[in-house]
Amino acid sequence: MFPYRIPLRDWVTAAVEYLETEFAFFFDGFSTLIFFLVNNFKDGMLFLHPLVLIIIITAITWYMAGWKNSIVAFLGLLLSENIGLWEPFVETLALVLTAELLVVLLGLPLGIWAARSDRVNAVMRPILDFMQTMPAFVYLIPAVMFFGLGLVPGVVATFVFALPPLIRLTNLGIRQVPHELVEAADAFGATSTQKLLKVQMPVAKATILAGLNQSIMLGLSMVVIAAMIGAGGLGADVLRGIQRLQVGQGFEAGLVVVILAIILDRITAGFGTRRKS
Repeated sequence: MFPYRIPLRDWVTAAVEYLETEFAFFFDGFSTLIFFLVNNFKDGMLFLHPLVLIIIITAITWYMAGWKNSIVAFLGLLLSENIGLWEPFVETLALVLTAELLVVLLGLPLGIWAARSDRVNAVMRPILDFMQTMPAFVYLIPAVMFFGLGLVPGVVATFVFALPPLIRLTNLGIRQVPHELVEAADAFGATSTQKLLKVQMPVAKATILAGLNQSIMLGLSMVVIAAMIGAGGLGADVLRGIQRLQVGQGFEAGLVVVILAIILDRITAGFGTRRKS
């Protein structure tokens, strides 16, 4: 139809190759950091006897979300250990914790920045729209090109995929703080930092925690997809079940992913409630 085809794929390929060449030192350093974090999370949890870690997670769930949810967590964790998926469970938890640590470290400041600047918000909004509408599998391509195969690209893909909700809801929560409260803080001579930490963040806490909760759920969904590039964990068991048509194996691994999702959801959802009471 058109005599000239826009060489979009060539531009993207050239850009990726340039980044690989010119910023190899950055990607190597970042890969080392991610590998260090994931391995320390994983080794620290595997060092404990499964029953000890089960009791710790159950106690956290009880404190944050009540005794009913703690019973569900306890039984679900016992089931995960009983069916032989404890190590993949811990690997997946370590991957999610590492990705969420990066999400909080980057997403929270970006959300605050967007809330404080309409210009930044205008620039960031289409970028977040693009990130959230892009199919999850597409994130695997640059992750593999920059970091190879294995655990690190799985963490990076999970981090990028789970980042937008926290930025959006941090921005939204701060912008929804009543103007009267902000004006009262100004009247008392509060600095910009004091106003943020003592007024805006506490009032927006529920919305920010909702963003963190959504981020964790997206991260767990990406963990399974990331098994296609060697991320391991429960996603690898789900993938093997699909490839070998072993319905039981896939179901068991999928069930443990659901158990992990429920535990993390109840803990993050109960955090704000617990702090209110």
